[in-house]
Amino acid sequence: MTKIHIIGLGLLGGSFALAIQRAKPDWIITGHDNNPGHLQEALVAGMISEHKVIPDKDTDVVILSTPVDSLYPLLTQTLDHVGTNTLIMDFGSTKAKICQQMADHPKRAQYLAVHPIAGTENSGPKAAVEDLFDGKVLIICEMEKTNLHLKGLAYDIFEVLNMKLRFMEPHDHDLHLAFVSHLSHISSFVLGKTVLDKMQDEKNIFDMAGSGFASTVRLAKSSPEMWAPIFLENKINMLEALDSYIRHLTAFRDKIAQDDVQGLFGEMREANKIRDILDLEK
Repeated sequence: MTKIHIIGLGLLGGSFALAIQRAKPDWIITGHDNNPGHLQEALVAGMISEHKVIPDKDTDVVILSTPVDSLYPLLTQTLDHVGTNTLIMDFGSTKAKICQQMADHPKRAQYLAVHPIAGTENSGPKAAVEDLFDGKVLIICEMEKTNLHLKGLAYDIFEVLNMKLRFMEPHDHDLHLAFVSHLSHISSFVLGKTVLDKMQDEKNIFDMAGSGFASTVRLAKSSPEMWAPIFLENKINMLEALDSYIRHLTAFRDKIAQDDVQGLFGEMREANKIRDILDLEK
């Protein structure tokens, strides 16, 4: 009987539990969350069959789905407790630091660094959906450092979830995610704050905001508890991404100030090229 333990029963952890339940109803899923409210919601929703702070020693797979600044101590603590046949995976959005910290750990072979490119702006167990991972990309880092047998079990799970596997080095993962994911969250947070600073009348925001604003600012609803640690954990890459973004934003502003119509056309036509890339995924 396969046993899964999930630490962190929010959007990702909860959605993983629901997906496994749908695909493997005979598997045993236990879990823990430091938020008592989230834990209760997960139990009521049936995401886990039993609450356990610490997984059983014979647990097959432990999933860590907590803020990135909590992952390393949680990972080492869990590795110290479980048996030699237990695999531990984390769902963190940064990988370079934790992989470096784990480099010389005596149980390094029982750890697999993964990052599911899946999520929404919502958080908590109530935001979980059973098809969140379906067809989504899963990035795996340093797969060669994980025990072959344990890695095989992980691949079986990824196949059950219908995920597309991609392999990257931890540093490359963090650099690319800084530009294509983390920066967009900062942009959304700052746009939301800018509008709130200027438009104190909530009714005006509601009445005048179109679908473009709603889609652009959607990520501003994301959890600060999750995203602040990501920005700091990926600090060097985030600063590079922000510096580049600010340069482009300043150049765009200057063209507006100078009534540079052709310059604005050129900037936007250049940005339009992103459409060709994104359309390839449809």
